[in-house]
Amino acid sequence: MTLAPTGSRELPHPDRVEIRLEGVLHALADPLRLRIVRELADDGGALACSDFEVPVAKSTTTHHFRVLRESGVIRQVYQGTAKMNGLRREDLDDLFPGLLDSLLAAAARQADRLRD
Repeated sequence: MTLAPTGSRELPHPDRVEIRLEGVLHALADPLRLRIVRELADDGGALACSDFEVPVAKSTTTHHFRVLRESGVIRQVYQGTAKMNGLRREDLDDLFPGLLDSLLAAAARQADRLRD
């Protein structure tokens, strides 16, 4: 899934070669950010920031999305007035084969375990 900006407002993203494992792991170490990534992975497309139900203030949500974007985990583009988010799965899979799938599977198992 490729997100393309539709307006003049573009957000900075790291190029693929700038994405670092420690940055990705740091971004995904936060439970809320991991939850956002799980929702993006489940959707497989692009979701607006407002599509996520998160139990924090809007400014805190903005911070979490920024960390995910700056680490190279997600791509954000403006489409009209909405900021759309998409998982950079292709980049992550090319750079760190199997990492994203392993983390998402482990997060799903943990969520199931904690629900019991």
